[in-house]
Amino acid sequence: MKVPFLDLGLPHRALRSEALAALAATYDATRFCLGEDVEAFERGFAQTLDYCGPDGRPAALGVSSGTAPLHMACMLAGFGPGDEVITSPFTFISSAWGINYTGATPVFADIEAGSYNLDPQTLEAAITPRTKGVIVVHLFGLPARMDEIMAIARKHGLFVIEDCAQAVGARYRGQPVGLFGDVGTFSFYPTKNLGACGEAGMLVSRDGGLLARARQMRVHGSSQRYSHEMIGGNWRMDGFQAAILNVKLPHLAGWTARRREIARRYLAELRLPEAVLPTVAADHGESVLHQFTLTHPRRDALRAHLADCGVGTDLIYPKPLHLQKCYAGLGYAAGALPVAERVAAQCLSLPIFPELSDEQVGHVIRSFNRFTG
Repeated sequence: MKVPFLDLGLPHRALRSEALAALAATYDATRFCLGEDVEAFERGFAQTLDYCGPDGRPAALGVSSGTAPLHMACMLAGFGPGDEVITSPFTFISSAWGINYTGATPVFADIEAGSYNLDPQTLEAAITPRTKGVIVVHLFGLPARMDEIMAIARKHGLFVIEDCAQAVGARYRGQPVGLFGDVGTFSFYPTKNLGACGEAGMLVSRDGGLLARARQMRVHGSSQRYSHEMIGGNWRMDGFQAAILNVKLPHLAGWTARRREIARRYLAELRLPEAVLPTVAADHGESVLHQFTLTHPRRDALRAHLADCGVGTDLIYPKPLHLQKCYAGLGYAAGALPVAERVAAQCLSLPIFPELSDEQVGHVIRSFNRFTG
């Protein structure tokens, strides 16, 4: 039996007729940049946040990619040269790019071994007089410990950005992630739990003033044509991507439920003593399982064994950010952030997309449990 790590064809074939009809409607109406489809998606997405802005407008702003709102959030925060912004070293690199784009300096604080999220203790230890903000990543769909992080941030006057790229639909103590900090950002890259058919993202906030500035910022800093009151960019959401996302959004809850069902079975039946299984549920919230990532000291041998059994896996993420070549100038040496480095060296992600059959899940489990190294 073959079990791919991910098969994007399955959900798209299932939604093909509805998706093509939505794209045709957008095409015929020439709603190519922003417009009705984007506004509909902003309204629908805002409903998943259980929050509408004080002016009655959605607290969600559709943008061009998952990286775009991180860049915009760092601009909204006013980060600049001489400032430091703390974030996780165990994440996709765009979590840190916005810091660099504004001229500020990324500072990496170590993660918790079980959750893979930023450790509040290492966060506070990394704060200096130059620290202006923190980007909290809800990695693999599990909410970070926002009560402690927000208490630290407020104590030190830090601007908080939540990177929810992998956590669409996740809740912390019953409340959707993205609205605990000053700004929340989401990605709809095709491989995400809610994926477009190309690039798309979302910026959310409870702060109406920040949202108003972001709305202007995404169209070249312009509130009216050819009048530019602020530095902005071209971060408009594409109408076709919004049309696809409007088709997919009603399915998100069902897809998340299936991911959680698969994870529960993995947690109950995987029986490899040396493997450390991920924390997918904590007292503060349950993961939406963008990935099921475990650690194993013989990760490469285990991965080769699973490949021989027809099971696809991935390494997410095999090298922490502080050891990437592009950040060599920051001066981090191997061993500086030991938890992130150990997790990166041992991490292995198993298939967990919603369309997996029970038989395929069973094959993954049997193959995993047969590993002897």
